[in-house]
Amino acid sequence: MLVATAVPAERDAVARAWPQEPVTETRLPGVTLHRAGETCDLLAAGVGPALAAASVSAALTAAALAGAPYDLVVSAGIAGGFAPDAPVGSLVVADEITAADLGAETADGFLPVTELGFGAVTHRPPESLVRESAAAAGARAGVVLTVSTVTGTAARAAALRERHPRALAEAMEGFGVAEAAAAHGVPVLEIRAVSNPVGPRDRAAWRIGEALTALTTGFGKLTPVLTSWNPHGPHDPHER
Repeated sequence: MLVATAVPAERDAVARAWPQEPVTETRLPGVTLHRAGETCDLLAAGVGPALAAASVSAALTAAALAGAPYDLVVSAGIAGGFAPDAPVGSLVVADEITAADLGAETADGFLPVTELGFGAVTHRPPESLVRESAAAAGARAGVVLTVSTVTGTAARAAALRERHPRALAEAMEGFGVAEAAAAHGVPVLEIRAVSNPVGPRDRAAWRIGEALTALTTGFGKLTPVLTSWNPHGPHDPHER
């Protein structure tokens, strides 16, 4: 599997889920991969959906050309959580990965790009994988929003929650990672550890170290699920 984070600190937090395994580095055109364990490549893909999509697509293309395509792509890292459902230090697994600000502002409010007649705004990870991952990690499953501008006011937090009542967290890369995975026909999952509440920016309230530790712990519990999940095996017949 390929695990894409935004920054090296998140990548290294995931790598610590394999404490006994040496991490090796492979440089490819445009990206650098770190191998953790036997079956997991880690990529610090960059901040924001555009760079994340470009970096993940480069890694997926290189793997396909080498005759060893990935079976799963995971977007992972820290995120803001919508209180009270996703408190600081908790884990969230996305059952929907949604671009929250891809569209147009109108006099009547925000219109997603799909209502303008093109594009997509949501990717849905495999239901069985979401269910098994949430159970293994003790995480809550729900919508994870992708934004290009991080929320910094109570008004915007309320507006996002009104448009997306099942939203648990917001981050900046998941939709880009999911777009790249979809272009290559590879399943995607998003896992986030909550470092701060979504709303007014209060750096003193951020708990980045706590969230990174939760990410490490969560991946340690998730690894057997992620590495054994078979995208070609039998799943729930109602699965999307």
